[in-house]
Amino acid sequence: MAITQTSAPARAPLPGKPRARSFEQANRRLKWAMLAPSLAFVGLMIIFPLVFTLNLGFTDAFGAVNADKDYVGLRNFGDALTDSRRFWPAVQRTVLFTIGAVLLETVLGLALAMLMRKPFRGARWVRTVLIIPLLTTPVAIGILWLLILDPTNGIANHLLASVGILPQEFLGSVSQSLPILMLIDVWQWTPMMTLLLLAGLSTLPAEPEEAAHVDGAGVWQRFRYVVLPMLGPTLATAVVLRSIDALKTFDLLYATKGPGGGSSFEAETLNVYAYGLTFDYQEYGLASAVLVLFTLAIIGVVILLRRRPGRRSA
Repeated sequence: MAITQTSAPARAPLPGKPRARSFEQANRRLKWAMLAPSLAFVGLMIIFPLVFTLNLGFTDAFGAVNADKDYVGLRNFGDALTDSRRFWPAVQRTVLFTIGAVLLETVLGLALAMLMRKPFRGARWVRTVLIIPLLTTPVAIGILWLLILDPTNGIANHLLASVGILPQEFLGSVSQSLPILMLIDVWQWTPMMTLLLLAGLSTLPAEPEEAAHVDGAGVWQRFRYVVLPMLGPTLATAVVLRSIDALKTFDLLYATKGPGGGSSFEAETLNVYAYGLTFDYQEYGLASAVLVLFTLAIIGVVILLRRRPGRRSA
C-alpha cells in the first residue's frame, strides 16, 4: 500500500508587526498632540517675558512701561556694567550670599543625612521637625527672625547677656546684616538639602561599603572613597538646584532689610537692586538690562556646575 506524502500548507506571514508599528506611531502622535497645548502654553509663558524684558533693555523706558520710548542700543547694559556704586557691589553680595549659604547648607545637610542614614527611634519625628522650616514662607521667616534678633526686645540678646556677651545689632548692623541673612537662609534650607541627600543615600548599594569595611577601611575612609563618589550625582544635583534658588533670593532680604537692602545697601543683591530700579525709580530700561545680565549669569553658573561633575565622573 503506497503512502502518499502530502506537503504541509505554507504558513502565512505572521500578522501584527506592521499593525504594531502603526499602532506605536499613532500612539506617539497622539501623545504629542495631547502635550502640544500644554507645551505651547508653558513655552509662551517663558519666552514672552524673556523677549519682552530683552527688548525693554534696549530702550530708555522710564516712568511707565507703555510710555513713549526710544531704542538706545547697548547703553543700559554699559551703564549697568560701569556702575561701581550699586551694580558691582550688588553682584559681590549676591555671589557671597550664594556661595556662603549653599556651602554651609551642603556641609550641614550631608552631615545630618549621614547621621540619619541608619534607622533609629524617633526618626519619623526628626524628619517631621526638619520639614517645618520648609513649610513656612520666607516672608514669615524674615518677620520671625526680625522679632528674635531685635536689638532691644529680641530673645537673642537676652540669651547673649545671660552668658556675658554684649548686645548685638544683628540685622541693624551694616557689617552683620549679610552674614546673619546667610545664617537665616541656612536655617530654612538645610532641611531640604538633608532630605535630598538622605534620599540619595537610601538608594546606594551596601555591598561596596561592606567590602571596604571588611578590608579594614575606617569610617572616614569609607565615606571619602566609597560613599561620597557614589553620592556624587545626587550631591551635584542638590547643589545646582539650591544654588539657582539662592541666587534668586529676594523675599527674605526685602522682608528683613526693606528697599535697597538697608540704609547703606548692605544687603542689596541683584534681585533687590533690580526691584528698586523698577518700582522705586521706575527706570524700566536699566532694570531690564540688569535682569538680562542676571539671567545670563544664572545660566552660566548652571552650565559651570553641571560640567564639573561630568568631568570628574569621566
